[in-house]
Amino acid sequence: MAVLENDFLKVEINTKGAQLSSLYNKATNIEHMWQADATIWPWHAPNLFPVVGGLINDELLVDGKAYHVSRHGFARQSEFVLLESDELHAVFSLPNSEHTLQVYPYKFDFQVLYTLIDNALRLTYKLINHDKQTIYFSVGGHPAFNVPFNKGENYEDYYLEFETEEHLETHLLSKEGFFNGEVHPVPTPKNKLYLTRNMFDADALVFKDLRSREVSIKSDKHDQSLSVEFPHFNYLGIWAKGGGDFVCIEPWLGCADTVDKHVDISQKEDIQKLAPGHVFEAAFFISI
Repeated sequence: MAVLENDFLKVEINTKGAQLSSLYNKATNIEHMWQADATIWPWHAPNLFPVVGGLINDELLVDGKAYHVSRHGFARQSEFVLLESDELHAVFSLPNSEHTLQVYPYKFDFQVLYTLIDNALRLTYKLINHDKQTIYFSVGGHPAFNVPFNKGENYEDYYLEFETEEHLETHLLSKEGFFNGEVHPVPTPKNKLYLTRNMFDADALVFKDLRSREVSIKSDKHDQSLSVEFPHFNYLGIWAKGGGDFVCIEPWLGCADTVDKHVDISQKEDIQKLAPGHVFEAAFFISI
């Protein structure tokens, strides 16, 4: 585990999945990360690689061959190497191995970097292509934030505030977790999406055409807030598990398969590609 700390925040990151497990606000004594209640949802903030969302038949197609990859990829289940760490910075590495080559036929080093910058935590995904071929991949975050912030408050006191005016449409998912081609409007009066206990009954809200690159968790009862800024990510998922006092704000580069469209990885929606010897980086920020 790595522990980062400055005057504003204390952060803990596990080597399993390079997963952020604690984001503690020192001024308010508030723990902002969901604490992974296994009876509801046993994660804090999984890192999604090399796929985001589900694959039809849990199969990733690469050059005509099918590889078994579970929902959201193998990184979240993998043990990372802590390459370096100090009070403000930590670097975790997941290099390819015999195991990864059996399910994802590329040579790579996938790194997750954490940096404290005053009242913000920067989370950077870095992929190094050690192969002689182009690597195709998806990557994304899945952090779950405690809601409400304080005891005695209600979940419905909180809302998500988008950076700019939006006319949101969520792309609907089938029961199996694949896009079905349908969209549904999501009202956001004054750029606010109020949280309710049943808003995720049909799975995540998935936004593919956002103009905003920042979303904040706020309340009508006080001025405390938490913001997620995602300048490098095209898609955004919003989700919570029934019965859980949290909401996930998920920046994605890539997404789940579409019903009846089981395609090669190179043809997947919003797929990323990286040439041999090249390096990819994309970051998002969590601030209080």
